[in-house]
Amino acid sequence: MPANATALVPQKATRNSSGPLLRVPREFPDIVSWWAEQYFRFEVTTSSSSQKVQKRDINLFISFMLDEEGQDDRMTWSPRLSKAFQARMRKELVDGHRRWSDRTVNRVMAHLKTFAKWIHKLRPFPLGNPMEKIRLQPLGTGLDVERALTASERRKILDAADLLVEIGGRSRDRSRFRGTERPKRKGYRAYRNRAIIYTLIETGMRRAAAANLDLDSVDFKKRTFTAEEKGGVEHSYQISYEGLQAIKDYIERERLQDDEKWQSPALFLSPFTNPHGNGRLTAQVINDVWNEVLEIAGVENKTPHSARHAMGKHIMEKTGNVAAVQRQLGHKNAVYSMQYSRITADELCEVINDR
Repeated sequence: MPANATALVPQKATRNSSGPLLRVPREFPDIVSWWAEQYFRFEVTTSSSSQKVQKRDINLFISFMLDEEGQDDRMTWSPRLSKAFQARMRKELVDGHRRWSDRTVNRVMAHLKTFAKWIHKLRPFPLGNPMEKIRLQPLGTGLDVERALTASERRKILDAADLLVEIGGRSRDRSRFRGTERPKRKGYRAYRNRAIIYTLIETGMRRAAAANLDLDSVDFKKRTFTAEEKGGVEHSYQISYEGLQAIKDYIERERLQDDEKWQSPALFLSPFTNPHGNGRLTAQVINDVWNEVLEIAGVENKTPHSARHAMGKHIMEKTGNVAAVQRQLGHKNAVYSMQYSRITADELCEVINDR
């Protein structure tokens, strides 16, 4: 080992003895952004989607340091600076509303706690671990069940998804193509987008899980998907006959032409006309597809997670079984599944007036 270097063995290296060792020279840029680069290079082992969130959260703090201190020197990261950052997140407003929810603030602080503890183990802070005494905001376990899709909204969205085959991706220039059928964009995938909507509504899976689906994760006999959820955990979702047929339609009519280019295991593929990426859709593309269909359906203020809530309510109404909800949605804590037994404000109003 060079005389001017100190060998530091992070936790990741001890888990994998053949992994790289982090060597910190005596002269190095002792700034938080440099430590963040080493942290994701040597220590973090979660999925790429999880790492993306962690990087965003840590970069929020680095930006705060640059605003407050004019630099991100590690030595200036003190417990008081951590408290100031937490207070900023809790109070920052956008258009009169809080920019960050308590849940988001807690997530950011939790990521910073792990990051600061790792740095402190390798190169102690002068005033101690700056995140050690930071307390997370107490949160309830309530889910926003009020945002679930109604039966009417579900019907409208699925009808709109079926319409994509006829109207999706067509030119909006009515004057130019007056009297003739407006052409479709070459890279538009109507059957794929239709299948995505059916997958979200007929399983209740999260949009990121839909993006992570692989073709070989679909069991056509058992009508199940095995999806990679948050933290790299795999979960099996049941899907309806209608939903599975939408998947089959996409595979038979569109997927093959795109797979010739991408040779990707992903179920939902980018069109071969796309010059970027690896063929796998991102969660943002899934969200864009959802918003396109909502616009056609005339449904407002509902997200893919609204479909998840609707599935939870549907299973609870049909079975009254918390375990059934937990099994379909993959809740580790049954408390979350129990939320779907709650009655919404609109449903309560209807019951009271129906006498």
